[in-house]
Amino acid sequence: MIKVYGIKSCGSVKKALSFFKTHNIECELCDFKAEKLSCDKISSWLRHVDMKTLFNSKSTTYKRPIVEFDEKVIVGFDEAIYKGVFL
Repeated sequence: MIKVYGIKSCGSVKKALSFFKTHNIECELCDFKAEKLSCDKISSWLRHVDMKTLFNSKSTTYKRPIVEFDEKVIVGFDEAIYKGVFL
């Protein structure tokens, strides 16, 4: 199952969810505002991406969305990357 972590009101998260819906790819949204992240979850992401990629350097929040699937992590929304990975 693909998990999309982010805030449902975020434009990039909306684009990611729309991409999955358009291509009939099932995913689950884990809203940062509704669910607190564990240190273990963040540590697991940092095994796949570096700190500068995961955290937004312009604020104190994570970059969004964070997509987790098949032991992989994609940070942010880039349609070309999503097409290459999911289609």
